[in-house]
Amino acid sequence: MIGEDKLIHFSGVEMGQACTIVLRGASHHVLDEAERSLHDALCVLSQTVNDTRVLLGGGWPEMLMAKEVDELARKTPGKKSHAIEAFSRALVAIPTIIADNAGLDSADLVAKLRAEHHKEGCNAGIDVISGSVGDMAELGISEAFKVKQAVLLSATEAAEMILRVDEIITCAPRKREDRM
Repeated sequence: MIGEDKLIHFSGVEMGQACTIVLRGASHHVLDEAERSLHDALCVLSQTVNDTRVLLGGGWPEMLMAKEVDELARKTPGKKSHAIEAFSRALVAIPTIIADNAGLDSADLVAKLRAEHHKEGCNAGIDVISGSVGDMAELGISEAFKVKQAVLLSATEAAEMILRVDEIITCAPRKREDRM
């Protein structure tokens, strides 16, 4: 018995042969969210099994990419540099969101993280347990490369589509002929 529900428990099955996960929630909404979260976690796990490459987590890859993108923006002349800087700010938003979701002071942590990333060979990311910037390699915090790649590609494609729409909308209107 779990709560008021009767369940059957099978034992003696070899590891990897069968698995059951029981989800319980106070409402259907909570249960649906738990099911979606579990599904997402299992998808990440299956991708990691197929492609075992991992990256350090805690916002480390985003800060590393943002640093390189910032350097590219400084070297790029004209209006293109503004778009490149905006992409860098979007990358820095990820560690900010990690800190915000953990209830931490994101402005302070991201500033410390940015300072750490100007050091050579930096593995710094946001450690939500201690509420500070920590070494992701030492802490063993990592994430699947395949998932990070998919997220960055889809976000970049979405931004590109928005820019294309904005370009169409901001084009000069056609001259209208006087019909009178």
